[in-house]
Amino acid sequence: MRIAQFGVSRIGILGRIRRADPQLVVFLAAVAALGVTSGIFQTTFNNYLHDTFAIGAETRGWLEFPREFPGFLVAVFAGALFFLSETRVAAVAAAVTAIGMAGLGLLGETWTWMLVFMVTWSMGGHVEMPMRSAIAMSLGTSNQHGRRLGQAAGARVGATVIGGLFVWIVIDYVGANYVLTFMAGAATALVAAWLYMRIKPIAQTSQRAKFVFKRRYWLYYVLCTLFGARKQVFLTFAPWVLVTVFGEPASTFAKLWIVTALLGVFFQPALGNLIDLWGERRVLMVDGLALVLICLGYGFAHKLVLGHGAVWVLYVCYVLDQLLFGVENARSAYLAKIAERPEDVSPSLSTGISLNHAVSMLIPTLGGYIWVRYGYPWVFLGAAGVATLTTIASSLVRTPSLREGRVDELPASG
Repeated sequence: MRIAQFGVSRIGILGRIRRADPQLVVFLAAVAALGVTSGIFQTTFNNYLHDTFAIGAETRGWLEFPREFPGFLVAVFAGALFFLSETRVAAVAAAVTAIGMAGLGLLGETWTWMLVFMVTWSMGGHVEMPMRSAIAMSLGTSNQHGRRLGQAAGARVGATVIGGLFVWIVIDYVGANYVLTFMAGAATALVAAWLYMRIKPIAQTSQRAKFVFKRRYWLYYVLCTLFGARKQVFLTFAPWVLVTVFGEPASTFAKLWIVTALLGVFFQPALGNLIDLWGERRVLMVDGLALVLICLGYGFAHKLVLGHGAVWVLYVCYVLDQLLFGVENARSAYLAKIAERPEDVSPSLSTGISLNHAVSMLIPTLGGYIWVRYGYPWVFLGAAGVATLTTIASSLVRTPSLREGRVDELPASG
């Protein structure tokens, strides 16, 4: 009976894939390929820095400035490629990501070359971000933006299981072979570039504006800026606590990433549907409140007199924090709903990424100084303050009412 049910389920899944839009299938495959690359990089990079260069928290914080600088310039990079469609820009970005990963694997033991290829990897990854969101929303109607963004997030996060599993096996059974892991990530990024080239250009945005910055989108810009501060505390200092305070190896991050990815396969699409059902404002406010608790967990778990059990609190915080990165889709959906023209969406997403990186370039340096001078709990206490501001700003979100065909309290047009 169970075998029969499995067979029916399998046929149902294959049937849905065959009935799906071929362009959507190819797009999700491209996103998944880069998800594997991301899973390899994110579970390896902090331990790679620690093992190769033996740097401290202050240097680790400073290193985020050059790593995030391409994100600050993403609107410039995307604008320079205005003559290409979003799908072609995404293909170029994936290829650049592959070059960065390969360079880290082959030449990354030298500090200067590590910086060069770290920035190269970062450039590709950051340019692909807004293109991915724009392509996802173009493959659905206006009331399916959350669903399409959730499907893309689910495909990407789910695929990181493969990257994390690969790192886990390599670290535990082969050793800290960073050449092998980074070269594997480069290969999957090249697959993503090839798949992006197979997607038809988005017709309505084939003539993209070089740069968009409008007063109408001011709240979106504020939310992106606050996200930049919150994001960087997680990317830089959350894993650094586990590496330097609790002595966790790269395989621990691979395992945590796999758990996150398996949960994300279901959580991210459900979150996308929730955005469509609840609306962007409620989802963003819940995210802000949850982040306050997560930041306090990072900073003060050791105060709970749990002994070694304190590290499990950090494990839970790490997984929840990673899952909540999918709330970025709510900001993208919000922008798409208030955009004056479809052509505004892609360059405005790029502008938002540039703004969030203007902050995220500076936060790690400040956080590293605070860590060294006052201790790491104060870094996360500051992050909790940023999460509180995010909740307040999210309460101001208003979007067009799709049911009533009217606009509710939209920001003034600029």
